[in-house]
Amino acid sequence: MQKTKASADELIALILHGIEDVKGVDINLLDLREIENTVCDYFIICNGTSNTHVNAIVSSIQKTVSKAIQDKPWHVEGSDNAEWVLMDYVNVVVHVFQKHIREFYDIEGLWGDAKVTMVESSYNS
Repeated sequence: MQKTKASADELIALILHGIEDVKGVDINLLDLREIENTVCDYFIICNGTSNTHVNAIVSSIQKTVSKAIQDKPWHVEGSDNAEWVLMDYVNVVVHVFQKHIREFYDIEGLWGDAKVTMVESSYNS
């Protein structure tokens, strides 16, 4: 029996789990579905504390999603310097930043019309 494509909700839950597993911080979910001409439906944005931490978050997301639903990102960009890694799961795009880079680019500000959900972590950062 062929596995059906995972729903966006399932993919988002798995990505958030992958981020939380390695203590990614300041997690926001941006819902872009009400905005015209967007390339995807959702952005998930979070911080790591160093390039090592950013790469650990990216790796954790990939492992979590792959293990649960056998899906992998269509494209991953920025792993070399790990200041801002973009993971493209087509309908969901994940941005893993170091704090100073996130503040500089202000993705949430650029997408000010998006509905933003701050994700509460199960631990204190």
